[in-house]
Amino acid sequence: MNAPGDIAPDLSTLARLQEAFASTIPHVDPATPVPWCGDWSVADLVEHLAQVHHWAAGQAVRREVALVVWSADDSVGGYRRAADEALTTLSATPPDAPAWTLDLSERAGFWHRRQVHETLVHLWDLRTAGGLPLDQPAALWADTVDEVVSVMAPRQVRLGRTTWPARTVALICDDADATWTLPATDAGSPAVTVRGPAASLALLLWGRIGPGDATLHVVGDHEALLDALGRDLTP
Repeated sequence: MNAPGDIAPDLSTLARLQEAFASTIPHVDPATPVPWCGDWSVADLVEHLAQVHHWAAGQAVRREVALVVWSADDSVGGYRRAADEALTTLSATPPDAPAWTLDLSERAGFWHRRQVHETLVHLWDLRTAGGLPLDQPAALWADTVDEVVSVMAPRQVRLGRTTWPARTVALICDDADATWTLPATDAGSPAVTVRGPAASLALLLWGRIGPGDATLHVVGDHEALLDALGRDLTP
């Protein structure tokens, strides 16, 4: 893997993305479908991200939490309260403090990066469902790809939710100096290479777009790529 150096998202990035999400909510009909997220509507999406913020705040300080009591009539306020809880908790907790995490670090700093990418991908969901553009730095999207390759996919394998694909997939970023290789049971040369903007590579791994998207260029064994993408490499 060759990934951009020193681009770990910080809490100012999280705050910026949370504000963008909250500010977008009133501009998208809550009944709008989010078809790449199953049968979710925008209302479901907003509640989900609020609940994740609340849950992550508890994980960062090793505290069990109940679900947020949610009112669809106050989705903006409910989201802002949950977002503020996550941001305030993470700001007040030393990054090296013990925490419950999805990786093996067991340190609160894990949640800085995880919450940034959770919010970024769902901001894309919200704005795309509403027909609104989203412009975020390529380096940030590149770190979203890196998190899938280095954290989320290994966790899925570690928990027995999936297995590595048989053949190697290479990912090459066009707008950031970054390349990755998805691990495979066959450690040989990549069977297929996917090239495109960092955002498109991230959205491909998170199941938001398919390999036929016009922004992506696929060379090699397409079946190997489809096999890898079908293995639940993200939760």
